[in-house]
Amino acid sequence: MPENYFDDRIAASYEAKWPELFDPAVIDPAVGFLAAAAGSGAALEFGIGTGRLAVPLRQRGVRVHGIELSPAMATRLRARPEADDIGVTIGDFASAEVTGTFALVYLVRNTIMNLTSQDAQVDCFANAARHLAPGGRFVIEVIVPALRRLPPGETVRPFTVTPGHLGFDEYDVAAQGVTSRHYWVTDGELETFAAPFRYVWPAELDLMARLAGMTLSQRWSDWNRAPFTSDSASHVSVWRKPAR
Repeated sequence: MPENYFDDRIAASYEAKWPELFDPAVIDPAVGFLAAAAGSGAALEFGIGTGRLAVPLRQRGVRVHGIELSPAMATRLRARPEADDIGVTIGDFASAEVTGTFALVYLVRNTIMNLTSQDAQVDCFANAARHLAPGGRFVIEVIVPALRRLPPGETVRPFTVTPGHLGFDEYDVAAQGVTSRHYWVTDGELETFAAPFRYVWPAELDLMARLAGMTLSQRWSDWNRAPFTSDSASHVSVWRKPAR
């Protein structure tokens, strides 16, 4: 099992630490996109967390199940009264199995990068394909690695600089790895958090999908379907399992 970095401390303060993720302007386009992709079928979220997207997606009429590595995050989800009929399986989404098949499997907010080896990311695509019904879709939201923004010889790039929160990515280009480091100041107290990730390129993801028997059908810069270009800092990609 991968190491769980989202313990009780992070789960309890998740919304307070990343409030921008809970802005309706962020949630609504994502939920609309995912609801359209699911159609009348059910959805499976890899890394469901506290239900940031799963709960409003369920409220849109989509049946949702989730796989979550962190028991603390899953406990927060289960405590929400509006999540009564959202099932959660505790485990590694690269390998954990859920009964049944789904019209949609989705993985958001760079969570594919929580798998810190290429093999684990390949396994994730294979697991998504196993859970998809014929013609089903696998959706990932993830950053485009920001290596072009690194000055020559530098390995650290700030991604958040506010009075209460500093965030830095430290790149290991040879290993295709990155460590994200966070520093918060709350009531005069310093709190820190760091976790390793494996960044992954769009073309590499397409090859992983191909190995799992899926093909790319859409790629956008964001949930609002802005065109994906060479300047895009992130992408929302959709791969489809053959109908037969």
